[in-house]
Amino acid sequence: MIQAYDRAANVIRRIYDRRIEGPPVLDTQSYFPDASRFVDSWPRIRDEARAVAMHLQGVPRAHEIMPEQADLSANDGRDWRAFMLKAYGVEISRNVAKCPTLAALVSSAPDVVSALISYLAPGKHIPLHRGPFRGVLRFHLSLSMPKSDNGTPAAVLKIADTEYRIPDGECLLWDDTYPHEVWNSSNEVRAALLLDIRRRHMPKDMELLSRLLMVVIRTGIRVRGIS
Repeated sequence: MIQAYDRAANVIRRIYDRRIEGPPVLDTQSYFPDASRFVDSWPRIRDEARAVAMHLQGVPRAHEIMPEQADLSANDGRDWRAFMLKAYGVEISRNVAKCPTLAALVSSAPDVVSALISYLAPGKHIPLHRGPFRGVLRFHLSLSMPKSDNGTPAAVLKIADTEYRIPDGECLLWDDTYPHEVWNSSNEVRAALLLDIRRRHMPKDMELLSRLLMVVIRTGIRVRGIS
């Protein structure tokens, strides 16, 4: 199953790589104007994430939601937990009810395809990898960022050989088909909001292909279910 997923992801990446060019990090105003609404609401989103974290052992690990992520989520015995509110248009109602502020923002932002709160355990490393699908972009909003002894953010997101340390309340919009990895070098859990955003300004054929792929992914999610 995992090998089939990897083969399909490689094929999809090659198609998009031939048709879409762009930098690893993109401008939110051009590609996700609703970003400012999430940033403005980050203290309330953070409070909802903290409430969820009070019962963190009940939040599934990333590979329990998507087994294809096992080599990233279960690689080192340290937790990467994902509190999913929406996955390619499929809402998880029990989780939506626990985060009303975030849920309202997501439902009023038509470009948001998926939404989750990501919790990285102390010392967790997500190895270098690439996302499969350039038809969506990744929006990262830091909710609870541990700090190093010198006061700098202790968790690092490295994209295409450039390191990003994103303080609380700040965001980054990026293309996750570029090689990237993450590690939390602190003794505290790092929490971040991750959104998948429908990519704007694509050629028409790629826009149509993206819509088709999203339907296929959404159907698979409904058939398999979400933990």
